[in-house]
Amino acid sequence: MTEVKNKIITKDITIEELVVVKPEAVKYLMDKGIRCLVCGEPIWGTLESAAKDKGYTDSDVEKFVEELNNL
Repeated sequence: MTEVKNKIITKDITIEELVVVKPEAVKYLMDKGIRCLVCGEPIWGTLESAAKDKGYTDSDVEKFVEELNNL
């Protein structure tokens, strides 16, 4: 399990994997207006696609990746 918890987050990580690897990402993304859970289940898609669906830019996604890795 340690290997999973230390995984480097990229823009291509699935939301499902992200919430397992970094549970605190749920609040982080919710604060950005990106819903990552529906009825207790992770949404489908990648971090990048979820952010782009909310109108965020490539630069924003890069910042999210950096910040999520630093949580």
